[in-house]
Amino acid sequence: MPHIGTQDNPAVSTIRILLVDDHPLVLEGISARLESEPGIEVIGQANNGQQALEKAAELKPDVVLMDISMPVMNGLEAAEHFKNDQPEARVLILSMHENREYIVKMIQSGAAGYVLKDVSSDELIRAIQTVHQGGTYFSAGASEALFSEFSKSDQPEKPDTGLTKREEMVLKLIAEGKVNKEVARALDISVRTVETHRQNIKQKLNIQTAAGLTKYALEHNLISL
Repeated sequence: MPHIGTQDNPAVSTIRILLVDDHPLVLEGISARLESEPGIEVIGQANNGQQALEKAAELKPDVVLMDISMPVMNGLEAAEHFKNDQPEARVLILSMHENREYIVKMIQSGAAGYVLKDVSSDELIRAIQTVHQGGTYFSAGASEALFSEFSKSDQPEKPDTGLTKREEMVLKLIAEGKVNKEVARALDISVRTVETHRQNIKQKLNIQTAAGLTKYALEHNLISL
């Protein structure tokens, strides 16, 4: 299964990263790899969620790359606080847990992506770039864990969302991490039309973020697998 998530043109400005993990060797290894990548700067490290929130308030990172299992405050609790208190920081989960329950909870907590620790460093960088650009990213293992329990035969009937068929198609592609140009190519429409549909969807659902739209699509079974 291919990953859910896309990368348009790499960001021109430097992506400022805050690393959060309670294992020093993990922090050192990831930091060394990211620091070698042009356009990425590791501006700080934290060992738990509470420390991450404090450092993020001071350092203003673009992306918070965070584990789930940590002392004092775990990644799930921290993600909730980031969503409410520091929404400008994009949270990307890097975890060994491929349990669907973990992944769904992280999406509901506002995380922009979920990557398993067995991915390559190149894929991790793609994930960072994607969430920084406003997209969502799920590595292949996370996608399989998220959707493996569903089959077309046992999916509940899709609810009436108030969206048009075309708007539902646009929402589905957004939830899969597509940026506007890719949605336009997939549906053979202009980018401007995609932007109009996207704005209409946000207004109808009263949801303003890509992560929120992804959460809505998952909860309302709008993603066909």
